[in-house]
Amino acid sequence: MKSRLLALILIVSSAAVAQPVTERYAAYGDLILRRLSTAPFPHPGRANGHVYDGTMYGEAEHYRDSSVALFVPAGYGRSSTVDLVFYFHGWGNNIDTALARYAVIEQFSASRKNAVLVLPEAAYNAPDGFGGKLEDKDGMKRLIADVMRILKHERKVSPRASVGNIILAGHSGAYRVMSFMLLRGGLLKHMREVYLFDALYGQTEKFAHWIEHGKGRFINIYTDGGGTKNESENLMACLDAWKIRYFHADEAQAAPADLQRNRIVFLHSDLKHNEVFSKRWQFREYLATSSLKDIKKRAR
Repeated sequence: MKSRLLALILIVSSAAVAQPVTERYAAYGDLILRRLSTAPFPHPGRANGHVYDGTMYGEAEHYRDSSVALFVPAGYGRSSTVDLVFYFHGWGNNIDTALARYAVIEQFSASRKNAVLVLPEAAYNAPDGFGGKLEDKDGMKRLIADVMRILKHERKVSPRASVGNIILAGHSGAYRVMSFMLLRGGLLKHMREVYLFDALYGQTEKFAHWIEHGKGRFINIYTDGGGTKNESENLMACLDAWKIRYFHADEAQAAPADLQRNRIVFLHSDLKHNEVFSKRWQFREYLATSSLKDIKKRAR
């Protein structure tokens, strides 16, 4: 029954991509789309575009979209703090296509966590993991200030609410922007969890530093064919040398309790690179076992 439901949702999501993105997910909550000066792009680092594998990706087409999407799930309860979950798409995508292809909002809603989902536009339909302003010092801090301003203006959160816990999640090439947010974002004490979905291609020293000093939960799921296996094994070897404990298992063998009990988790998956985020609704699973508070059930 569950597999049929997931298949139906994915089919509907793919067919609905022609709908305005702000209307497509009305059944799940409120999606707010804004263009912000604190979004990753435009950025001087891509003013002249970017060349990859002999192809030029121009600034106008790929590095000028300053969109940031904010999703407030149905039933969200106001409190003195606002927990934020960031999601970054990988290469060759944009906010709209990533939402449709990977059931991001559907999974987030199904987790029933009392948090706001934030999706900054990365390089638009380009093979590039550069994070623009979010690689700059305090870049994340400035973006979150704008996010909080919008949420208060739209009366989605309490007018005096402050930033609470932050979770970073990303697929594939998203590893780079996430690593710089951990290193330079300016809100390190709020960083509670990091999820890498077949994304550990590099910047490993930044993640290792956060694992050692940040004390938050780290989940890295990797595949044999996605190009992340060697780097994942290298990081585990470093943790062994530093005598830092972690949990390592095949994804199919890991239970929710394993995700809850262990701060550092490595999961080897038999799935393909583009399946590790949503094939088994992994994003929902990680959020459901996170430290975020649940949405309270309304009394009948």
